[in-house]
Amino acid sequence: MTITNKDCVVGIEYEVKETGTTDVVDSNKGGEPLEFIIGLGQVIPGLENALVGMAKGESGDIMVKASDAYGEINEEAMQTLPKEQFDGVDLVEGMSLYGQGEDGQTVQVIVKSFDDTEVKVDFNHPLAGKDLMFSVSVLSAREATADEIASGVVGGAAAEAAGSCGTGCGCH
Repeated sequence: MTITNKDCVVGIEYEVKETGTTDVVDSNKGGEPLEFIIGLGQVIPGLENALVGMAKGESGDIMVKASDAYGEINEEAMQTLPKEQFDGVDLVEGMSLYGQGEDGQTVQVIVKSFDDTEVKVDFNHPLAGKDLMFSVSVLSAREATADEIASGVVGGAAAEAAGSCGTGCGCH
């Protein structure tokens, strides 16, 4: 089946690097396929759009511009906070910290710098502002079931009931 732009369940194996480097920033090679439903925004737009038209068994390299990946760097996402908010944390420049955002979601921040009174943190996604090169193999492509379309979960309500989000991320 050729991947269409709506209601198609796709399973891929991928490796991603920042364009122009050899460092792998993410990969599921040798692991479970990443499965998602096209058209629901479950993966970055540039990757999803490039997969449309491919079919099971096809492989390719896909370059995704920052604007179609994790966005450009937003200077407003840089904040300076009082150091006392980090009591008990052994701060290191470049370290990632996780907290809870205003909407209850988990947020990741990167410590950019700190001194005796303040800590500068960056709320941008670590890959914001970076063009990405995906090496992708399409392992499966099929029409989504009515249950999957309704639930937005690969495997539908059965996967949800089993405690999996169905994205191949390994959660249970």
